[in-house]
Amino acid sequence: MGQTGNTKHRIYTTSVASVYPQYVRKVERKGRTSVEVDEIIRWLTGYSEKALECHLTEETDFETFFAQAPNLNPDRRLITGVVCGVRVEDVEEPTMREIRYLDKLVDELAKGRAMERILRNS
Repeated sequence: MGQTGNTKHRIYTTSVASVYPQYVRKVERKGRTSVEVDEIIRWLTGYSEKALECHLTEETDFETFFAQAPNLNPDRRLITGVVCGVRVEDVEEPTMREIRYLDKLVDELAKGRAMERILRNS
């Protein structure tokens, strides 16, 4: 999955801002908050709150969003499991793996997992 020939997966050119409300809706249905979604994104990427807001406002695409991430968290490699039928640790293409990491973290939040565990602090 990812690039086939010269064709990029559609998610690469999709803006983070267009998917962000879906993340928020998913977690809010389970009693979690957009503040927690932001915390997860900042933990994963190293963006400040202000920088994250800018990327959402500017409708940065996923490929650029992860390419420009100031400090991808080294503990993200501890994220394992299946999301969308794909085992995240087996995704070879780097940008797609980062997207799957984010999807997995949002899933964990929606499933009620403690934030400390989501952020791999224990």
